[in-house]
Amino acid sequence: MTRPLRLVAVSGGLQRPSKSAALAEHLMDLVADALPCEQRLVELGQLAPRLAGATWRSHLPDSVERELAAVEQADVLVVATPVFRGSYTGLFKHFFDFIDQDALIDKPVLLAATGGSERHALVIDHQLRPLFSFFQARTLPLGVYATDKDFADYRLQNAALIERARQAVQRALPLVDLARHTRPARAEEVLAA
Repeated sequence: MTRPLRLVAVSGGLQRPSKSAALAEHLMDLVADALPCEQRLVELGQLAPRLAGATWRSHLPDSVERELAAVEQADVLVVATPVFRGSYTGLFKHFFDFIDQDALIDKPVLLAATGGSERHALVIDHQLRPLFSFFQARTLPLGVYATDKDFADYRLQNAALIERARQAVQRALPLVDLARHTRPARAEEVLAA
């Protein structure tokens, strides 16, 4: 029997509640509906006081280190960020600056973003895809972009967006399954065998 998929979402939202976190959770739930998963949401807004001033990973507190390790050890990532001045938030980039540059190689990553209007929809392809290409991650085919009007009480309400999210996950599942079956064995799995 295979273990559940380690599914980790990173929300670059700085507030709570957050539309980016809501979108990330919606996408995680769609993946979990299709595959057995252990879900974890990393909310950068909650880490900000312990993360923002650090310049070296060795200077980070254990609480931030645990979240970085969760991202590095995930089988699949969902990343969602609000758009700030045409890109992801600075805190989002700062968090990923601490991720080991080889930790995300071939890891499936579902990209998502939120913004005030459709004007920022290209942030997924012009900002997020290049960032995760640096890590040699497998960015999944469809990204999901939501605007403020797509939410009601921090829940997705727009039927077209809900369908887009469903399609993004459905198109991602074969790649997630492939990565799950071709990933190198981790030390704990070898010892357990």
